[in-house]
Amino acid sequence: MSPLLRRTKKKAAERVVTLVSKPGCHLCDDARAVIASVCAETGAAWEEKDITQDEALYRAYWEQIPVVLVDGEQHTFWRVDEGRLRRELGN
Repeated sequence: MSPLLRRTKKKAAERVVTLVSKPGCHLCDDARAVIASVCAETGAAWEEKDITQDEALYRAYWEQIPVVLVDGEQHTFWRVDEGRLRRELGN
């Protein structure tokens, strides 16, 4: 396979997990706890974006809240599986 086509695996510390959430969402609270725990363990960075403050996120994800993105690509929605997120981050 050409080196240009080969996808290199990033280390967890180079990854960014984004939680797309909204205020008052109990599933978002659950997702936040899982993401914070896994990211603390793996060294990945994480951020949270409020869907009510971003029109593009609102249009894309409103019915899927909470949504978890890893490096800008959708990983999951509604419920965050700790083991699956850990595997995605390479640990």
